[in-house]
Amino acid sequence: MEAGEEMEQILKKRQVLLFFVLLGIAQAGSTIRRYSVEEEAENGVFVANLLKDLGLELEELAARGPRVISKGKKLNLEFNGQTGDLLLREKLDREELCGPADPCVVPFQVLLGNPLWIFQAELQIRDINDHSPVFLDKEIILKISESTVSGTTFLIERAQDLDVGSNDLQTYTISPNFNFHLNLQDSPDGTVLPQLVLDKVLDREERSEIRLILTALDGGNPPRSGTVQILIEVLDINDNAPAFSKLRYEVQVPENSPVGSQVAIVSARDLDIGDHGQIAYTFSQASEDIRKTFRMNATSGEILLVKTLDFESVQAYTVYVQATDGGGLSGSSVVFVQVLDLNDNPPELTMSTFTNHIPENAPETVIAVFSVADPDSGDNGKMVCSVQEELPFILKPSFENFYTLMTNTALDRETRSQYNITITVSDMGTPRLTTQHTITVQVSDINDNAPAFTQTSYTIFVRENNSPALHIGTISATDSDSGSNAHITYSLLPPHDPQLALASLVSINGDNGQLFILRALDYEALQAFEFHVGATDRGSPALSSQALVRIVVLDDNDNVPFVLYPLQNASAPYMELLPRAAEPGYLVTKVVAVDRDSGQNAWLSFQLLKATEPGLFSVWAHNGEVRTARLLSERDAPKHRLVLLVKDNGDPPRSASVTLHVLLVDGFSQPYLSLPEVARPCA
Repeated sequence: MEAGEEMEQILKKRQVLLFFVLLGIAQAGSTIRRYSVEEEAENGVFVANLLKDLGLELEELAARGPRVISKGKKLNLEFNGQTGDLLLREKLDREELCGPADPCVVPFQVLLGNPLWIFQAELQIRDINDHSPVFLDKEIILKISESTVSGTTFLIERAQDLDVGSNDLQTYTISPNFNFHLNLQDSPDGTVLPQLVLDKVLDREERSEIRLILTALDGGNPPRSGTVQILIEVLDINDNAPAFSKLRYEVQVPENSPVGSQVAIVSARDLDIGDHGQIAYTFSQASEDIRKTFRMNATSGEILLVKTLDFESVQAYTVYVQATDGGGLSGSSVVFVQVLDLNDNPPELTMSTFTNHIPENAPETVIAVFSVADPDSGDNGKMVCSVQEELPFILKPSFENFYTLMTNTALDRETRSQYNITITVSDMGTPRLTTQHTITVQVSDINDNAPAFTQTSYTIFVRENNSPALHIGTISATDSDSGSNAHITYSLLPPHDPQLALASLVSINGDNGQLFILRALDYEALQAFEFHVGATDRGSPALSSQALVRIVVLDDNDNVPFVLYPLQNASAPYMELLPRAAEPGYLVTKVVAVDRDSGQNAWLSFQLLKATEPGLFSVWAHNGEVRTARLLSERDAPKHRLVLLVKDNGDPPRSASVTLHVLLVDGFSQPYLSLPEVARPCA
């Protein structure tokens, strides 16, 4: 199968080779015919009818199968074998097919078969004006010195036009101006070259650049054109000196402006450019004070502060400045600097006389005399003085900013012993500056207040059996006065009761009011007593007051209960009789006892400690009644001994014992005492 394919390819190659051999033979004896058509003609445009040139009739032409062949620059042509018309199949672009060549001729062939014959022809594409002149540069820049003489010629890059013949570029025009005209020069290749000719000398300071429009025109109908902008940069020469915008600058600078602050900016202009237009600023004829106060920025013309201005020292400065360009030409100006006064000095207060102690109850007393001053000017130097309105003091102006500070009412030291007086001096500037001077005034005391006790009466509790010289309390009095007028001495006043030996009972410390009990107290002998204490100051004359002191003795459990019945100190024991027929609860006897103490220390209770027959008798704890607890029997002993304990309720408790003897008897008759039903007796 592969061998068959190779054989087929070999046969095809032989056929092609034979075709081109026959083609060459047919062309060798033919005559070339030329036809023409305009470029950009529409599709289907008629080019020519080839029947006559081919010498064939329509029937023969159709039978021979004509075909159009184009080598190289392919023409898309259609040959109608039925009519013999040659037609365009697409638009033709002459510039694409032939470029600048003129005329533009493209060969093609018509191939006929039976027998083989090749008809040679060529198609001329006629140019139409379908391209405008074009400048290759968007902008043409020429640099011309202002010193260039008139008549100088400057060659300009020409425009390009793809069309040919009369449609090609023909001429140039320049936009109207006062400095240049256009000159057209023919080149050896036939193109037109534009030239600018300088008519008037340029002045860069008048006009630093000139913009012109160059127009290229072709010969089409209508003609087409293209434009380019010509930028002419005028090169500078140093023909101008710097000139300040003002011959005199006037500025106002507040004093105390920070170092580095801008004072002014001077500005000079040099119409030249480059080094000739570069300006350097300097001081001219500047004094040492000017150089220490200001600094000039050589590049910007900015004048800066080197040190702080002080209106109170210098009110104005005159600064001469100079501007020099790179070519050595210079100009000058003057800057007048006026220093503005700021309210930067607070008022000053100078005290002439001052008294820091004044007596109470003395109105219109002079305390101080002082003067005020402010080095600022205008409203900044005007001042007002004042003291606190709530204080009893006034300021009275005298002369040349002198003031007198004095009291406007009587002072009371006991109400207020010290005053802090703030003298405020404010100027009228904006913002206001204020100086304050504070003085302290002490109010001297007079003895116009008697001592006053903290209480009108004192009650002091003292437990009996105290140790001698016991500190039992302190009384206190105060005196609103000061110094010796407030120094208090305490004393015991004579008692109202002449029977009370107060001096042997109580003493007082005259300096601090401490009270002492001189001996041990016995509640059972003395339960309370009272006396007066006096407090006297050391003023002249001395003032005094008194207070009542009441001493209450507190009971101590220092007494044992005392048995009143039965008596325990009899020579023979007391015998209680108990009939054997007594019922349970029979009252045998009642123990009666007392305690000299008071309160719970005197609350007594009874308790059965011992009994010959336990369980036969009981004792009521609160009243001391001894009763039978059961019926008596024949087995009970005839004699019984009972030991009772009588105890108080103190802490610690105290007690006493009592012994009872009970004799059982027969036939003894005694009223029966029954027990109350509210409680059971204690065993």
